[in-house]
Amino acid sequence: MKTNQILTTIFLAFVVSAATFYAGFKIFEPQQEIIRISENQIPGSFTSFDEIADFGESQPVDFRHAAALSTPAVVHIRTTSSGTRGQQQNSLRDFFKDDFFSPRGEPRQRRSSGSGVIISKDGYIVTNNHVISNADGINVTLNDNRVYEAEVIGTDPSTDIALIRIKDANDLPFMTFGNSDAIVIGEWVLAVGNPFNLSSTVTAGIVSAKSRNINILREQTAIESFIQTDAAVNPGNSGGALVNLKGDLIGINTAIATPTGTFAGYSFAVPANLVNKIVTDLKEFGLVQRGFLGVTIRNVDADLAKKLDLPDIKGVYIESVGNSSAAHLAGIKVGDVITHVSGTPVNTSPQLQEQVARFRPGDEITIDYIRDGRNRITNVTLQNINNRPELLSRSNVDIMEKIGAELVELSVAERRRLNIDGGLKIEKLRNGILRSNTNIREGFVITHINKRAVRSLSDLSEVLEGISGGVLVEGIYPNQSGTVYYAFGM
Repeated sequence: MKTNQILTTIFLAFVVSAATFYAGFKIFEPQQEIIRISENQIPGSFTSFDEIADFGESQPVDFRHAAALSTPAVVHIRTTSSGTRGQQQNSLRDFFKDDFFSPRGEPRQRRSSGSGVIISKDGYIVTNNHVISNADGINVTLNDNRVYEAEVIGTDPSTDIALIRIKDANDLPFMTFGNSDAIVIGEWVLAVGNPFNLSSTVTAGIVSAKSRNINILREQTAIESFIQTDAAVNPGNSGGALVNLKGDLIGINTAIATPTGTFAGYSFAVPANLVNKIVTDLKEFGLVQRGFLGVTIRNVDADLAKKLDLPDIKGVYIESVGNSSAAHLAGIKVGDVITHVSGTPVNTSPQLQEQVARFRPGDEITIDYIRDGRNRITNVTLQNINNRPELLSRSNVDIMEKIGAELVELSVAERRRLNIDGGLKIEKLRNGILRSNTNIREGFVITHINKRAVRSLSDLSEVLEGISGGVLVEGIYPNQSGTVYYAFGM
């Protein structure tokens, strides 16, 4: 009798385990019914903070205040677009992937979803660029189930941040930005979002690390200085809120480190201080006004610190300085080690990039650095990507996006070396008119368009604005003799 009972128990355990295993896979299949488990089906127990460890006067952590403040302001974003599924995947990946394609990647309508955070009562919402990128339509569902259409105000692929706005909305609940510099490793945080289309989901964890670079963004000028946490986040959380116990927004959840596509222990958020600067620029200018030093950098390691006789193994080493760059004009040289930006310590490359990116072209900052064992300080006037101290115009950026090229004005030294009066060098080609209609290559220097001299981005915008016909581009390759011509239609 006992033997039969044991065998029956084993058999039932096997059946339950198999069913659980099957359900665990089904819940992640697109366009399948989601299995919902009610509270009374979940066995578990509650353990207070005091039962885990005794820290004297410490009290159990209460997340209710932060959750109550944040959940009404976190929204569900759904997008539709046309296209085929890309082939590239990465274990350090975006995780809003709630999109559906035909099995073999044939063109069809694509549906994706993610999260966003309302940051003003009149409907401005911050989210990730990859959530709304290339979307033909954007719908936003509020916490109270109201649905609105949204428009894109601006995007910043270099940080994966986007700003959208829902139409005809007023007096909305919103979150305020906290000071992400003030958070400390070990501090409790909440992640709020819509994983697997489950609305208003809150998970808790701690800050595991700061200024983390995971090399997930592919932009040439990408900034990765993520807040790393162990709060559980999954597909659909992208663009959601990372919140401290006061209920302040301290980050925008962006990526996870995972071998499976679902949460495996670590998530990464763009810090709120950087997000705040980006969305302020997008609201005011429609693009990000980012200041540049004009240097290439690396972290200081033990070998480099010993070689340079540095007192500590920290700081950012200058490997090269661009001609006529902000750093060059301020006297910064190869071999210098930057330690502070406007009084804020920078121990790693991501920290330096984040601090500088909080300023605009034309802003003056102070740089503390070490040279030949001596501490020095200098004032630096930051420049835009074209080595100019002025703000970029929307029309210039629109032109570059349309033709699909990242252009920089030639420095004085480059003009002398090439023996020309000026021009625009193609630093990087993107999807656009030049790539699809010509065989032009990166490094090409544009000197004339339709027989008119082009020396600056303003010249380019003036020449191309309003053109609806053919365009003749004239220029040179620095390492090739002779003039080269390309033609395309606008």
